[in-house]
Amino acid sequence: MKILIVDDEENIRLILENVFADEGYEVETAGDGLQAMEAMKRFRPEIALLDKNMPRMDGLKTLQQIRKYYPATVAVMITAHGDVGSAVEAMKSGAYDYVEKPFDNAKMLLLMKRAGERYRLQAEVANLRDAVNEKFSFHSIIGNSPALKRALDRAASVCETDATVLLTGESGTGKELFAKAIHFNSPRRKGPLVTLNCGAIPLQLMESELFGHEKGAFTDAKELKIGRFEQAAGGTLFLDEVGELPLDAQVKLLRVLEDKKITRVGGKKEIPVDIRLVSATNNNLHERVQNNSFRLDLFYRLNIFTVHIPPLRERKEDIPSLVEHFIGKHNPQLRTGTTGCSREALAELCAYAWPGNIRDLENAVQSAMIICKSGKLQPDHLPMRLYRKDADTEPERDAIVDALRKQRYNKTETAEMLGISRKTLFNKMRKYGL
Repeated sequence: MKILIVDDEENIRLILENVFADEGYEVETAGDGLQAMEAMKRFRPEIALLDKNMPRMDGLKTLQQIRKYYPATVAVMITAHGDVGSAVEAMKSGAYDYVEKPFDNAKMLLLMKRAGERYRLQAEVANLRDAVNEKFSFHSIIGNSPALKRALDRAASVCETDATVLLTGESGTGKELFAKAIHFNSPRRKGPLVTLNCGAIPLQLMESELFGHEKGAFTDAKELKIGRFEQAAGGTLFLDEVGELPLDAQVKLLRVLEDKKITRVGGKKEIPVDIRLVSATNNNLHERVQNNSFRLDLFYRLNIFTVHIPPLRERKEDIPSLVEHFIGKHNPQLRTGTTGCSREALAELCAYAWPGNIRDLENAVQSAMIICKSGKLQPDHLPMRLYRKDADTEPERDAIVDALRKQRYNKTETAEMLGISRKTLFNKMRKYGL
């Protein structure tokens, strides 16, 4: 661990240098702020110990320069005894801590130990953040097809703005992955990414989930609940399946987008919110507007910048890369020795229409790996629906697929169109691997 000691008093520099060197620290010293900044370039210390009062450039100005150009360095300020104002000013400027003159060597060593722990913690957090950013970078979205590249380029172009984004595409195309990439490549990357699936929340709970509620707002409201808008403060709120929002919630969402304020259910106080909104839908919102199930004014608010994510059947050249990725991803969990995919099996995978898109392909690869056990995937390892026709069941399956497409994969509307219950539809989709 490297420590830079900055003090205009030579005897203090020598004393501290000896104390820290005896404990195994690597130490350099500087007599003022200008020398300190030269040493920062050359020495790159993890900890900088700065005297408040120095000639040419004092400790506070030096601290500000270090925070600007070397933000990872942990700075500790040395102040005169009883100078509380200077200590407070230093902390506001980004100092980790301060120590008063005259100081005790043992306490100083303890402070340096804590400062070193702070540096290691910050480095660990930074590494984790970099790993997350890399995991959800646009480069991590697999595929080189022109259709996918157009979507990626369009999504990347909006990252640096705070514009509201609407992601469109069929179920299973990777809209949530795009939302994560937009967030983690935006200026809000250090803030939270909060997700709400609007199709998975009961209607009576939707407003509470979005805006929170006060204690006692309704029968089961036994304590204060912070909604997703407040949770996402300083970051991004991702509303998946936004087309499923009930009309009452649509009205309130529109008001929040216009006023940048929310009111909890049962509350009266308006709370400012600072979020970037990304939403996604597998529905045709134009049709929803026309049949009065989605507000036109909200559609205009959400549709400021649209990114359409193509279905897998329009980017089949990406299937080989996706299959290779899924094999590598699931080998450790499934404990199989799958080494790849045969040319014949890959041809079957590329010939299939994939109504469930990438999620459907991943499930098929997992299933095949379980049967394969080891070696390369072969055609007879693949789910039967991919390459075998059953005269009795295929017409029903085709009818379900056709209805799903016409209803933009909305399960409720598909079930109504087919004249069956939603539960029956799910059972049949499971049966046919949809």
